[in-house]
Amino acid sequence: MSLPSVEALMARHTFPGPFTFKVIGRTDGNFTARVVAEVRNELQLEIDTPYRFSSARNGAHVSVTLDPECDSPQQVLAIYSRLMGLDGVIMLL
Repeated sequence: MSLPSVEALMARHTFPGPFTFKVIGRTDGNFTARVVAEVRNELQLEIDTPYRFSSARNGAHVSVTLDPECDSPQQVLAIYSRLMGLDGVIMLL
């Protein structure tokens, strides 16, 4: 997976502001909780950022969507980097 450039993020988003991350992965290994924890840890939040998830019909995959407040494109890239390193990630949007 290739990450967007700082310039591309600046052109498409206003910072600070909410940024949508969608992560699709395997449901095993408490995937949803690990995704939420990575975002919370990168942003140094005391509580989880609001999120929503949906499971595939067969239950093998889950889609997790988060809309945290991000201060900069560098912060977005740091979150993407953390998420890419998670076991079970299939796709990041």
